[in-house]
Amino acid sequence: MTRVITYGTFDLFHEGHYRLLKRAKELGDYLIVGVTTEKYDMERGKLNVVDSLMTRIENVKKSGFADEVIIEEAVGQKISDVQKYHIDIFAIGSDWMGAFDYISDYCKVVYLERTKNISSTMLREQNRHIQKVGIIGTGRIANRFVPESKQVSGIDVQRVYNPNRDSAEHFAKIWEIDFSTDLELFLKGIDSVYVASPHQTHYDYVKFALEHGKHVLCEKPMVLKKNQSEELFDYARQKNLVLFEGIKTAYCPGFEKLLGIACSGIIGNIHYIDACFTKLEDKNKRELTDMACGGSLTELGSYCLLPIIKLFGNKYEGVRFESIHDNKGLDVFTKVSFRYPKGIATATCGLGVKSEGRLLIAGTKGYIVASAPWWKTTYFEVHYENASQVDKYSERFFGDGLRYEIRDFLNMINGDDKSVFKLTRSESIAMAEIMEKFLEQEKRMDNT
Repeated sequence: MTRVITYGTFDLFHEGHYRLLKRAKELGDYLIVGVTTEKYDMERGKLNVVDSLMTRIENVKKSGFADEVIIEEAVGQKISDVQKYHIDIFAIGSDWMGAFDYISDYCKVVYLERTKNISSTMLREQNRHIQKVGIIGTGRIANRFVPESKQVSGIDVQRVYNPNRDSAEHFAKIWEIDFSTDLELFLKGIDSVYVASPHQTHYDYVKFALEHGKHVLCEKPMVLKKNQSEELFDYARQKNLVLFEGIKTAYCPGFEKLLGIACSGIIGNIHYIDACFTKLEDKNKRELTDMACGGSLTELGSYCLLPIIKLFGNKYEGVRFESIHDNKGLDVFTKVSFRYPKGIATATCGLGVKSEGRLLIAGTKGYIVASAPWWKTTYFEVHYENASQVDKYSERFFGDGLRYEIRDFLNMINGDDKSVFKLTRSESIAMAEIMEKFLEQEKRMDNT
């Protein structure tokens, strides 16, 4: 008898799950299916699991392919299970290609082809719906989005769009999805759009998607003009659609904890914020070759502006920009200085000049400091007048962090507005206005 084992969360059971179990069963005579617990899923960074463990086990049993169902609840359990149940073949979806090669020392490992374009047919009796997502853009962030989306239950990336056929086809082949070079055709059959194209294209793509009734998650900065931001948010509201700016830091658990402590009164009244994010970028990359919308502030500014706008708001009395430019005229280092009625703040970002890169929030009783990469917010400290008194806080941050914004985007689509406070409409508009003021200053400097 050939014994096969496979594992999964099997949340919102759909055709993809059904076909994976079918193919796994066809590999042998006896199939054991490991279903993960909610606790283990959270520990490994899987978010938004909807169905209970018992429901997921029952759905696996109903498929008719599992001869035995076990529970996976700990890291390292797979090797123990393979030995314990005398397994001949370990089967897993091709999404995990190469990740479980180490098990080949104990049994044969088979990666089963992914089912493309899954639907919600098998979920109708539960009144559930899997969001079918299309991606506009094929750059670095789009390539990070796909694997991150796999860690959020209830969403499936099905298609990519790029007017450049070679880029679209290459991306689609890597991630085993469909592609299109026609925007109208791209939007057919999908529910939501993730916009990950160059900054200056965001407005047109977001508006086009909203006009076609699609929810939109757009990379930061969503737009670079205040009136465009207001227009898009107003239009989304009229159409009863979700429009969501993807500044991943805003949705990360550690950053939420940091803001909560800052606002709790522990460090007293906040009077100064200093946020810095720098990295040395290749001079040939888009960020330093796009003369219209490239440069340090448009690329990294959203992260640095975020804690300032969240804690001090958008009613600043004055803002000043100081930049260092390269020989093409793009800013490679920019400092934004704000004056508020009861505080001051600086946001500093650079692509050609390296700095320490920390977040400092200073109050009348103490200060909070988070070292780089604070925008991932895994660790921060609270210091007081007594130098020996230091409170230390930590929070896990999984993968590239996009899974947190994807989860909250999905929850908002499903009617859960508990995440709206993390990045509000007015905060997004305020950041667009700051970007607009900066670009206007840069344009004036070019003209002189």
